[in-house]
Amino acid sequence: MAGPLNGIRIVEFAGMGPGPFCAMMLSDMGAEVIRIQSKNSSSVTPVSNSKFDVMARGRRSMAIDLKKPGAADAMLQLIDRADALIEGFRPGVMERLGLGPEICCKRNSKLVFGRMTGWGQTGKLSATAGHDINYISLSGALNAMGSRGAPPAVPLNLVGDFGGGGMMLAFGVVCALLEARESGKGQVVDAAMTDGSALLSSMMFGLNEAGLWSNQRGDNLLDGAAHFYSTYECADGKCVSVGAIEPQFYKALLLGLDVSDPLFNNQMDKALWPELKSRLAKIFKTRHRDEWAAIFDGSDACVTPILDWDEAIQHEHNRDREAFVEIDGVMQPAPAPRFSRTKPEMPLVPAHASEHTSAILSEWGIDVQTVSLLREQGAI
Repeated sequence: MAGPLNGIRIVEFAGMGPGPFCAMMLSDMGAEVIRIQSKNSSSVTPVSNSKFDVMARGRRSMAIDLKKPGAADAMLQLIDRADALIEGFRPGVMERLGLGPEICCKRNSKLVFGRMTGWGQTGKLSATAGHDINYISLSGALNAMGSRGAPPAVPLNLVGDFGGGGMMLAFGVVCALLEARESGKGQVVDAAMTDGSALLSSMMFGLNEAGLWSNQRGDNLLDGAAHFYSTYECADGKCVSVGAIEPQFYKALLLGLDVSDPLFNNQMDKALWPELKSRLAKIFKTRHRDEWAAIFDGSDACVTPILDWDEAIQHEHNRDREAFVEIDGVMQPAPAPRFSRTKPEMPLVPAHASEHTSAILSEWGIDVQTVSLLREQGAI
């Protein structure tokens, strides 16, 4: 495949959420990623092993029962030929399967062993269960989200699973691969969603330490408290977002809204924010969302329509950028970011669990006797 990671070979032990997202990112960039799924497990999501399983795109897949005799040895033979491995099990699971980093990295000294967990491989909570909402609770990120006087808003699992988890693991794996080219040595990448979501909050932690960010929700520049950085409902029930922070952008906002009230000249007076926000809310209620979008189209007022999933696909800017692609009839986000020279190819359709088992074992050089043993034992 084309792309900046062309020539990199990665073994992915399939899981949920951040692990597959990491593997998708690496595959999107041209790495050859083979997806190892359990032969006997049921689907982990309603769309698993279907064309709608977008995060499984771009990889060939094989299914194997890792508890059967010879299965772990066959996986070690694959790992011997890989540049990196990705897994998202609880700490200790890969070790119990005989596929832990001590064994794998001893056999393949350049192997990058990527580990994705919520709490990390060490620490008091490392062996306990959790989900995105729990990990971002502990990092401080969740407490900052939501309205004043209400519990924190329950966000999508973007901050923990995907931003602080899968994307951070992909970054770590690529960093380790680059270092391995110089040193000839691989290493373990321990990516934890608590660590990653804390890192995503770096700016807020810095502002908090400087006394410029309050731990009170709905009291800060970027958390919806400011009238010029918030969302507003329009006459049709749809909404717009406003992000007019800089003075020149704020001026363009007031111009587009036809606001001449001198009270709005006090942009950074926090005491006036609730009143000014209330006034803007009434103004935005006078027109439909798309009317406001037309008024502010092409301006620097930083006002944009808030689109749903279907509308986002159809928006002119996203179409200009080809931000979404259609694969086997399923519209989905295109690989990102963009490259001027090593452009990735269109991702492959998501594969069924055992679709490429034989081909992978053959092409990766697993001997015929091992494959025959696996079939006899019912592992594949």
